[in-house]
Amino acid sequence: MPSPRRARNMLDGGVLTAKPRKTVPHPFVLEVLADLSPTTRPMFGCMAVYIGIRIVLILRDRPKAPADNGVWLATTGEHHESLRCEFPNMRSIGVLGHNVTHWQILPADAPDFEESALRACELIAAKDPRIGKIPRARRVKKS
Repeated sequence: MPSPRRARNMLDGGVLTAKPRKTVPHPFVLEVLADLSPTTRPMFGCMAVYIGIRIVLILRDRPKAPADNGVWLATTGEHHESLRCEFPNMRSIGVLGHNVTHWQILPADAPDFEESALRACELIAAKDPRIGKIPRARRVKKS
């Protein structure tokens, strides 16, 4: 027996439809990484990009706080200086607070945004250890 919601939709002649997925921000990044078989997951209203088990990027294009739209790099503080040589417009992410975070952004409003994003993809493809982190394991809920 169908659920009441499904029965209602069947009676209306409608078909259950899933909530439409949001468009992928900066899709050219995934196109460039396609040979590496990236996977994506929604995260913080953005799109997290994984290569294997490593999170490498977050793609963000949201109307609220547009200053933090762009490509977020998963890195650590020890790599900021060397990455800044590669990406002069790279900076910390404002929505994460005033402190310098491990995550850094290639801002979408920077004049070299696409070039920088493509260079980041090259570094990821070359397995540059400065970009990408293995996320901590999720806590298991006690039942």
